[in-house]
Amino acid sequence: MGILRKKISQRRKQVRENIATERFGRFSDIINSGVPVSILILVVFALLSSILLSLSTDPDSITWRPWSEILAICVLVILISGGIAIYVHHYNNRIIKKHVRAIALAGLFTTLLILAKIGSFFSNSIYFTIATVITCAIILTIAYDQRFALGMSLFYAPLACFSNGEGADFGLFLTMASGVIVCCFSLREIRTRIKLLEVGALAAAAVFVTFFATNLIGTGYSNAILIAATKASAVVILVGIIIQALLPVIEKVFRIATSMTLLDYSDANQPLLKKLAMEAPGTFSHSLLIGSIAESAAESIGANGLLCRVGAYYHDIGKIGKPRYFVENQMGSANRHEQLSPAMSQLIIVGHIKDGIEMAREYRLPAVIRQFIETHHGTTLVEYFYAEAQKKADGKTAPPSEAEFRYAGPKPQSREAAIVMLSDAVEGAVRALPEVTPTKIETVVHNMAMKRLQDGQFDECELTLRQLSRIEASIAKSLAAHHHGRIAYPKPVEKQQQEVQGNAQ
Repeated sequence: MGILRKKISQRRKQVRENIATERFGRFSDIINSGVPVSILILVVFALLSSILLSLSTDPDSITWRPWSEILAICVLVILISGGIAIYVHHYNNRIIKKHVRAIALAGLFTTLLILAKIGSFFSNSIYFTIATVITCAIILTIAYDQRFALGMSLFYAPLACFSNGEGADFGLFLTMASGVIVCCFSLREIRTRIKLLEVGALAAAAVFVTFFATNLIGTGYSNAILIAATKASAVVILVGIIIQALLPVIEKVFRIATSMTLLDYSDANQPLLKKLAMEAPGTFSHSLLIGSIAESAAESIGANGLLCRVGAYYHDIGKIGKPRYFVENQMGSANRHEQLSPAMSQLIIVGHIKDGIEMAREYRLPAVIRQFIETHHGTTLVEYFYAEAQKKADGKTAPPSEAEFRYAGPKPQSREAAIVMLSDAVEGAVRALPEVTPTKIETVVHNMAMKRLQDGQFDECELTLRQLSRIEASIAKSLAAHHHGRIAYPKPVEKQQQEVQGNAQ
């Protein structure tokens, strides 16, 4: 009986230890996920917002609001902050993991609230309030996407109303919401320098109509309402001009590159692209082709085609240092890998990723372009040299492991990076075919896509199977167009006669 109790107690002890280990593992995952730091940033933002909004808007003296109003403001700020946290978690979870982005977002809201609060001490405070909301919408649309910018700007709008002392003014909120909606939906990308002025003009028209209509309902028509609506719309246009001037600052703070910046980097006269064309012409031609293929594939699923194209131009810049070790630059010369061991060849091939990253930092390429250099091979296997190493392994030495012949990664973190990875792999595989036909191209593309999928290379990017199927179709179509058949030119009549005579003899 005592032995039975001892066994039961040991079993219970082991179960408890396993449960404790599991709980500790979950706790460690939460700590490492960045959630505590994000919560801290949110709490600091809510605290600063409550302090700012609790100040009275009396222009004669800076005092605190009544305690009842302060309590109500604190409750509403907490609710809005909670809504922001939930929205970020659902629609842009990477902000939680990247604290720099969370700080930039909280800093943007806090700065705009401070500006709105300063404006509340002047007679035309309502225009300051509208300006900050439109600024928030434009900056977030540039930094993130339309849906995220729309939601976050509408969360900021009531805070701006409270900063102006107009928390219950539904007309002001509606006016700001109309400007936000127009800004978010009309500003998909910035490809021209006049784009922000166009967006500002459209948003100004929406603000004018909404401002005039909401004030007309309450007080009836008067010239003062018309003048006020005109001032509000003029402020919105002014915001577009100011943001145009501050665009480089916005790109650096949020670590992004607008379409206008990407177009600048796509210019063949860029120093790094010129160097690639001069020292590794085969790689340069390969990169141009990958850019065209990847751009079409990205547009087929609604991804950023321009980003794919520019990223593809730079993805292989690491080959500049040792161009002759890569087949596209050998141009009929002897293969230098024949004199090297498979392990040494693998180090050279894999090393072009590290060299490319160092070169990108030296030339100050934006992070959004550097990701293509880091991830275009992911953690894939260098198959050719792995197979060579297996052939050369004799019975005395252990066969090489796959881990030794894999790229260090990381895997693609975005759909665009995944598209460039697949386009790069497929183009090389199709180029190696002895006979290129549309059917064979489709087979190679599908097999390579499934190979990358099963190898887990697409695990860290938001790519669905339906999108992958569309990408396959687009890549196959682009490669088939590039490798189209050609009609042989007819030989001159005299040359044909000479050949006939030669055969007769």
